Amino acid sequence: MAFVITEKCLDYQGQVFMIIDPETCIDCGACIPACPIDAIVDAVDKDPAYGKINAELTPTFKNNPKVPCRPAGDPPKKPTNKRV
Repeated sequence: MAFVITEKCLDYQGQVFMIIDPETCIDCGACIPACPIDAIVDAVDKDPAYGKINAELTPTFKNNPKVPCRPAGDPPKKPTNKRV
């Protein structure tokens, strides 16, 4: 698995967390600029703990609905420091 969604996703979304499926990821890097809060790193070794979490959660996320695409021109959301 090359790309990993990090803890920033949890911090921003409260309890919502996503993974990048290593079986469907084509290592194109399009997810990095698409993430509004820079919660994606391009290598497991940049966040090994979340690399492991992403790998472990992948099977349980297989049947989840797809994440809707952000509309073109939708500005990035500013992260909040609020914890839920």
